[in-house]
Amino acid sequence: MRHDDLGGGLAGTALYEMVVAHTRGTWPAARAAAQAATAQPLAAHPDEASLYRGVPAVAYALHFAKPPASSRTLANLDAETIAIVATRLDAAQRRMDSGRPPRMAEYDLISGLTGLGAYLLRRERQAALERILRYLVRLLTEPLTVAGSQVPGWWTADGPRGLPEDGAFRTGHSNFGIAHGMPGPLALLALASRAGVTVDGQEQALDEGITFLTTWAQPSSDGTIGWPELLKLPDFLNGPVSGGEPGRPSWCYGTPGIGRALQLAALARRNGRARRFAEHVVLSSITDHRRLSQLEDITLCHGWAGLLLTCDRIATDAMTPTITNELPVLRSHLSAHMVRHEIPENAGLLSGNAGVLLTLHTLSTPRPADLGWETCLLLN
Repeated sequence: MRHDDLGGGLAGTALYEMVVAHTRGTWPAARAAAQAATAQPLAAHPDEASLYRGVPAVAYALHFAKPPASSRTLANLDAETIAIVATRLDAAQRRMDSGRPPRMAEYDLISGLTGLGAYLLRRERQAALERILRYLVRLLTEPLTVAGSQVPGWWTADGPRGLPEDGAFRTGHSNFGIAHGMPGPLALLALASRAGVTVDGQEQALDEGITFLTTWAQPSSDGTIGWPELLKLPDFLNGPVSGGEPGRPSWCYGTPGIGRALQLAALARRNGRARRFAEHVVLSSITDHRRLSQLEDITLCHGWAGLLLTCDRIATDAMTPTITNELPVLRSHLSAHMVRHEIPENAGLLSGNAGVLLTLHTLSTPRPADLGWETCLLLN
């Protein structure tokens, strides 16, 4: 277990303790968690550090400290993070200029520039954030050519595991998950717009992302609607088809996470039609028992906690109360699963106990502090 890992390590525990301390009004546990997360050197090399690992991960958790963590400590971590961003952006721009498709970790939320942009948005580092937004605009609006065919600029050269592969994925793939694919950049552009941070071309990028996701929502074999998790090149070139099997309704790759990205983009562009469509597709996924039966754990990334938190945030901005009306049902599913399965013992936000406990705290506290910790998930 890494101390400086937000998703599966002690940085995630520190984030949980920071947020909960705002409600408790006591800070010893939060300070102890911060000390554990910073007890060893933090990953700071641009090839290793990201929102979920190293300097940015720990700084993100410390951002929520009260009284604030040492201003010198956070200032130093900010400076290191901004330097990491600059190095990674320079490499990404060179890759773009060459016409090659990106690796997934170049731009995604977990390892890439979208995640670093989420950090900068929460830390209100506007100049560095604007550089990432300009990169994402180019990523979403400038197509690439792969194997003689035109594909979006975010078409990744990797297979689903984030590595170049032979066989079916030798020409890469189109990734639809908010954690690793195009909805992540789209959600960040939308959240930045909400915060009043915009760059040239941002509206066009949001519009193109909205068009892409509304086009690729496909009817499944039972008539409900959802998005594929990923597409190989031949499937992408064939266009949307109906009759596929419904996917797991998780935050990371499922329809709720993708739907939140589309809803946020529609809100940013005041596109009521796309907003209603996003909410309709999410509703169809959370009222489909075949989809819900695919959730096998309670984690934030893949399981019931992530589904419930995502749908709660969607409901907050929904045009109709239909999703809100389903939240008690989803909560009962989470409670029933917790009776049968214990909360994970391992640390971390995405796959461990911190994410489950933080979700329960956020959704169970009568008036939780509105800290915006969910920016690391691109939900708020």
